[in-house]
This record gives sequence, structure tokens and C-alpha cells, in this order.
Amino acid sequence: MENIITERLVIRKFEKDDWQDLYEYLSDEEVVKFEPYHIFDEKKSKEEAIRRSGDNNFYGVCLRENKKLIGNLYFSKGDFDTWELGYVFNGKYQGQGYATESAKALINYAFTNLNVRRVVAMCSSKNNNSWKLLERLGMRREGLLLQNVYFKTDNNGEPIWMDTYKYAILKSEWENLKSNI
Repeated sequence: MENIITERLVIRKFEKDDWQDLYEYLSDEEVVKFEPYHIFDEKKSKEEAIRRSGDNNFYGVCLRENKKLIGNLYFSKGDFDTWELGYVFNGKYQGQGYATESAKALINYAFTNLNVRRVVAMCSSKNNNSWKLLERLGMRREGLLLQNVYFKTDNNGEPIWMDTYKYAILKSEWENLKSNI
């Protein structure tokens, strides 16, 4: 995928040198609270930046003004021309519209250039910021999946099950909504 440029952001492939900015947000307990991993140390952040630089499903979200990596998008092809969207952003940059701006640009690019029919996303039912973002993008809640996944375990090693919302939007819905988002 080519770089996507918005008013304030550049969405691009990950680079190996992104590890310091990646570490800045993946070492934050609040940021990874709903993610399928624990906080990262510097070594793991270096390894992850290398891994993501070779993975076409991960995209860095950078500020246009200074090229600082402030988050990432995940976009993976599934069956039936359906793609899954995911995102994680540095806590210092949350609440400023960057996640909405970047996800909107990626979804629009996908529907316009990648022959995508449907985009889906999952999030914890307790992650209010995440499901509100998906609704701002015009996605509709398709369901609540009870005890759908677990990423963490308790002190006894037992799974801590998480309820998740599933959201989706079709290309035809996007075409009708995109000017209002």
C-alpha cells in the first residue's frame, strides 16, 4: 500500500527505526489494557518494530509535521472481501481525533482501491473509547459476543474472559456516509 496522507497525518508501512516511538506507547499499561499482550520493554519493542516492518497488515500513523509515530493501524484481509481493522494509539495523543482521522482515511482507501466489500472491527465492551470511535466512523454494532476472548489470566492462571462488540460497515454504507464523517 502506498502512503496515505491526511491533513495532519501520514499512514505508512512500519520501519525498523520506529521502535522508540512504539516503545513509548506499548510500554504504557493504560494503552495495552485491552490488547492481546502485556506492556513491552525496549528489547521487545525493537523486535516488534522489525516484525511489523515486514508485515503488510500493520501501518504506522505519524504526525505530518515531524514524522513522529503516534500509533498504528492493523488492517487484515479475511474471507469474502472482508477486512478487519484494529488500532492502538499513544496515550499522549488520544482524544485529539487522530484515530478517527487515520481510520477514516484507511477505510476510504480500502473501499476505493483494494476492492474491499466489508470492514469489521472488534473491541472490548468495556473499551468505551474504542466502540465510540467505531461509531464515529459510521460502523454499526452487529453484536455482543459474551466471553468471546481472553488475553490475560488471573493470579491462578485462569482466563479472564472478555465480552466483545463486533462492528462492521459495507462499501455501499460507506459511500452513503463518508461525506458526513
